[in-house]
Amino acid sequence: MNEDLLKTGDLSLTLKYPTQRDTNTYTCTVYSREGNILLKRQVELKVGGCQVDVEEGEEFAKLPFQTTAELPEKATVKWERYKPEYMMVHMCQSGSDQQDKQQQVYKDRTRVNEDLLRTGDLSLTLKQPTERDSGEYSCVVISGDIWRKQTVLLTVTVAKLEVDSGVESVQLPFKTTGNLPEDAKVEWKGKYGKVHVYENGSDQPEEQDQAYRGRTEMNEDLLKTGDLSLTLKHPTDGDTQVYTCTVYREGNILLKKEVQLKVRDCQVIVEEGVELAKLPFQTTAELPEKATVKWERYKPEYMMVHMCQSGSDQPHKQHQVYRDRTRVNEDLLKTGDLSLTLKQPTERDSGEYICVVISGDIWRKKTVLLTVTGRVQVQDQTGDIRNRSSSIDPTPLMADQSV
Repeated sequence: MNEDLLKTGDLSLTLKYPTQRDTNTYTCTVYSREGNILLKRQVELKVGGCQVDVEEGEEFAKLPFQTTAELPEKATVKWERYKPEYMMVHMCQSGSDQQDKQQQVYKDRTRVNEDLLRTGDLSLTLKQPTERDSGEYSCVVISGDIWRKQTVLLTVTVAKLEVDSGVESVQLPFKTTGNLPEDAKVEWKGKYGKVHVYENGSDQPEEQDQAYRGRTEMNEDLLKTGDLSLTLKHPTDGDTQVYTCTVYREGNILLKKEVQLKVRDCQVIVEEGVELAKLPFQTTAELPEKATVKWERYKPEYMMVHMCQSGSDQPHKQHQVYRDRTRVNEDLLKTGDLSLTLKQPTERDSGEYICVVISGDIWRKKTVLLTVTGRVQVQDQTGDIRNRSSSIDPTPLMADQSV
């Protein structure tokens, strides 16, 4: 409180290092020597929770808690997670860590400052935070009763990317501080298997899932620079998923990050009456010579649109409605241009088309949504017939009529 408070009349109270535990209604009362109340005032204090937001893949997340110095030497400091489920995160008794009291998921991942009781800096450092670490954390200092308390809301977000189908490449970001061990292994994985592996100073393409062969690239000197970002070439909707990059050394996880990628569906809109509709699909060149390329329509009903085996068309396997109406490029397996050309498209051709490249397993996959807008004929006041797209303006032609 201020000096000479009775003379100045300033009875304000300063509360140091407020935390959520201090949220309360405080009452100041001034009494006379005889015990009579001279003045009385209430002050409502609300201390909001501390919030920490980090992105998955960062080396550390710091949960801050600064309080007064010179806490009792035999005090216990406990960091606990209460939501979404209870876990003991870190315990320190009389200045010594109690690692045997930690939950397994936090073993070797937490650190507090030395001399925390003397300095009052009770902050917790959490290594390699992931989305699963998000939650409500509470730190308490106990010496008989609770001396101090702080709540921290930690949110670890997954990096999210969204790109259009048809872009040449997309980069999945992961940048660290660098100077990683030379014998570290870097592995990008998706839900279907390994996307890219770097080990012993070079890429290991033989470990990749076939769907990613020739489609991924990482920077040179990635362990020195710490830039573990992955470039994915010719992304399609089939690549929409969560990717995880993990850095290992002798089987131990050093770093980990997730990146969520969404590739928007390819949409092609043409007007009925055009000569051709092109359903694009460009991927990497030099696909297996004996691969099968299939264009199929799945919605509104299934039809085999076009099949090409070992570079040769198989017209007898097409649905009758597509006979003599489809074409693919020559040397499509060599060039990687798997686009389909559909002649004389009509409204009935509208739907969801999928192209797959199969050689044992699925090597490539892309979805194309084709919309063919119909045309209607309308008669103006002169009796002339005019065409108009039904999807643009389905209402009768009124503007030409005289009022």
